[in-house]
Amino acid sequence: MQRPRVRETEARFVSHVLPLFKRKSTTIEAFIPERSLHGLASGDFEPALRGLVGDGAPLSGSTVARLKEKWQEELVLWQPRRLAELDAVYCWVDGVYVKAGLEKEKAARPVVPAALSDGRKVVLAVTPGYRESTESWGAVLRDLRARGLRPPRPVIGDGHLGIWNALRQVYPEAEAQRCWNHKMINVLDKLPQRQQAAGTALLRQIPAASTRREAERRRDQFVAWCEQHGYADAAKCLVTDWERLVTFYQFPQPHWQHLRTSNPVESPFAAARLRTDAAKRFKLVKNATAVMWKMLLVAEQAFRRVKHPELMPLVSRGVRFEDGRPVQTEVAARFHLHTS
Repeated sequence: MQRPRVRETEARFVSHVLPLFKRKSTTIEAFIPERSLHGLASGDFEPALRGLVGDGAPLSGSTVARLKEKWQEELVLWQPRRLAELDAVYCWVDGVYVKAGLEKEKAARPVVPAALSDGRKVVLAVTPGYRESTESWGAVLRDLRARGLRPPRPVIGDGHLGIWNALRQVYPEAEAQRCWNHKMINVLDKLPQRQQAAGTALLRQIPAASTRREAERRRDQFVAWCEQHGYADAAKCLVTDWERLVTFYQFPQPHWQHLRTSNPVESPFAAARLRTDAAKRFKLVKNATAVMWKMLLVAEQAFRRVKHPELMPLVSRGVRFEDGRPVQTEVAARFHLHTS
């Protein structure tokens, strides 16, 4: 990108779009890895960027190729970094699937973002893997522990048994929270199309309940509705693994919206966490992994902080909560002051 020049004046031009010593905008920095992940070939960037920055797009195919090589080198340095100084309170786990080259099946890339005690969200791991198995997730968690990561309080994920089996082995102290979005999709798959709107309305009321007892009452209402209409499989799907669905009630109520699903990091992270058909033009999965990692680091800058971050140290210290409120009387007054 060319910087404008100002002549016949002593005033120094400072661009808010392209600051001093910066060769490309953050928009382009985010554009490159995101478009790469979705299949744009290196040679396609120059014509694609013309629509973004006009004629004379600054990035040739060889420049993009060099960027990707640099990302791979940076990823090698990033992966083993120490984590002992990070106080990760909440962790989310998910697998981003990548297809590359002649491989018939997509390869899973386990991704672990976390919320720290100051409310910030960061990416802890983007790790090679093949499936979301116990072995793959166990390797991810053991690596995090070896690099000094202390046990998070809850770990939030979808229905893959691999993560829960691995969590019991590596971080048995951590609580497990099943993603409600994934659970509702699984339940609705057991209903006929004509009943899905009614089923959705009933299901959404359950995790929105203000207490665990109320959530259980609404669960029972849904089960009764299913039995009345002959949808036993849907009822069974809902009650399966119920305890992991209501773990969030053990944590501060202002944080429930972050804990009920495995996709707390909104629009910037969504492009990577979807089970997307990533670039068939990638010759190697490791190339796709480096691009995906870079995209996540760009997205990390836009992650939304946890609401009421002042409550995070309480969770980190192990303060017990019931139905979103602290059990200990000595902190209950402070909690009411923070959330009122």
